[in-house]
Amino acid sequence: MIKNLNPDAKAGLLLALAALMGLLFENIGALRPLYDSFLNVYFTVAIGEAGISKPALLWINDGLMAIFFLYVALEIKREAYEGSLSTWKRAALPVYGAFGGLVVPALVFLYIVGWDTIEARGWAIPAATDIAFALGVLSLFGNRVPAELKTFLLALAVVDDLAAIMIIAVFYTAQLSILALGLAALAGIGLFILNYMGVKRLTPYVLLGAVLWCCVLNSGVHATLAGVALGFAIPLSRNAKGKALAIEFEHALHPWIVFMIMPLFAFANAGVPLEGLSFELLLQPLTLAIILGLFLGKQIGVFGSVWLAIKFGFAEAPQKGSMAQLYGVSLLAGIGFTMSLFIGALAFSDQDHQTLVRIGVIFGSLLSGITGAVVLTFAKRRDVGAALAPNAI
Repeated sequence: MIKNLNPDAKAGLLLALAALMGLLFENIGALRPLYDSFLNVYFTVAIGEAGISKPALLWINDGLMAIFFLYVALEIKREAYEGSLSTWKRAALPVYGAFGGLVVPALVFLYIVGWDTIEARGWAIPAATDIAFALGVLSLFGNRVPAELKTFLLALAVVDDLAAIMIIAVFYTAQLSILALGLAALAGIGLFILNYMGVKRLTPYVLLGAVLWCCVLNSGVHATLAGVALGFAIPLSRNAKGKALAIEFEHALHPWIVFMIMPLFAFANAGVPLEGLSFELLLQPLTLAIILGLFLGKQIGVFGSVWLAIKFGFAEAPQKGSMAQLYGVSLLAGIGFTMSLFIGALAFSDQDHQTLVRIGVIFGSLLSGITGAVVLTFAKRRDVGAALAPNAI
């Protein structure tokens, strides 16, 4: 049965399995020491006297996630030039949906925790959408969900990731090192020069990108943004054979991202101790704010913005699919697993808050995913445009 699933579904299932394994390893007494040892073992990369030494958890969150954001940047660039974001006519609907899916969950979160509390630092946690999980769930329905709605969810998730990148850069940056930032800027200029000169070999970009990552890592800006800069620098122009370096690199990275980096991140960050888990813990302001932000905030923000944009003519409705299916897809946008956990780790450094974040993200994502799947299972196929015609309401 698993062999018959498409790659998106397999990736989603693997991500879920990795998260489950993280939970099991953290909560089974005999396995917990192995789990903790794995996360805390130090790895060192050195050239001569210079080197970087970090525990495995930080290598995953700062290093491997930089590669993930490199892949995201390549995807955003391709979609902006050639895909579902290449024209305003194509991009309008997911852009409106992503905007609502960013603002409303953040407002729900801040309403619950308060605007002037320590927990308010995590306002962006429920605003993120996990591309792999959301598309994985959607792909389980095969042809029952029109391809146009799948494209809508992909484009929405891409815009959502772009917003997450900007949020991390602006709101989750530590004290800055001017020297490291200056060296990072020089590396960034070097990448721009490579692109401007039309260099079509990958090696110079990767080597300069590695230097950029080291500089950004020590600058106070989160190291994953180096991956974003590298991704945007790799050229998308096609050669005489119709091939583009950025697209070829994106395709080469894809299996490593979905079958290794994201599952490894999920395994390393989903380990929530369930001992002492109680209903009262779920009602803690931070946990409740994340759950309701992902489940209620996302569906209201995405579906409400899309509904208004179509109703008042700001964007075109999908040509195929029903309003119920569009609502189901909006629910899936509340699966914030990987990105939400990542932003949560940036927002809070103490273990108590991180535990509440993980519980909230897991419950909110599960609630959104299961509800979205149920809605899509029973949704009828009816034209979205017809449902939103002026005389339809």
